[in-house]
Amino acid sequence: MSKVEAGLRETKKERTRRSLLLAAYELFDEKGYDATTVTEIARAAEVSPGTFFNYFGTKEDLVFGDRSHIAQAGIDELTRRQPEDTPADLVARAFEGMLAAEHQSDPDGLEKHRARLIVTVPSLYATSLRRLFDVQHQMAERLRATFPGELDDLHAAILVGAFAGAGMAAMRAAIAAEEPLEPAVRKAISEMARRFRGVRSA
Repeated sequence: MSKVEAGLRETKKERTRRSLLLAAYELFDEKGYDATTVTEIARAAEVSPGTFFNYFGTKEDLVFGDRSHIAQAGIDELTRRQPEDTPADLVARAFEGMLAAEHQSDPDGLEKHRARLIVTVPSLYATSLRRLFDVQHQMAERLRATFPGELDDLHAAILVGAFAGAGMAAMRAAIAAEEPLEPAVRKAISEMARRFRGVRSA
């Protein structure tokens, strides 16, 4: 297969994937997440149910997808310590980096719909919390390693958890008020950075 053919194949695959996402979220808005079937999503996207499963294992996989690059953006930022940085400075930049990665990977503006589903569908909310806790653990470990002798495991976990909790609370409030998500989460990050700035050690 030539590079041109491979490129066209990847373009077609991405087009199909986006069609499935757009069809799914339209149906979720119309019928609700639990009442929407994979068959209905495939039909709305004009593909077979088998094609759906070539891209997503379940409806839940469609909602969450592979978000490892978003978490990695935050974890990577925690290694870029400057001499004047406090732990809160670095954590704030990590969450800002994750927001930027999220924005780049959402060309169709589906994040607000995904966030609304997560806070309103119990099964999705439970999954999101489990995934968030896993990412928080990874970030806390990296933060502690970046500030050796200054942060212990507990205080690194508390700091990362405080930012994550504030971001989640801001997201829920923005959804309830039907306001844009990103400015609300950025405001939460900024407020947490202000409150913790100057705290350099446990």
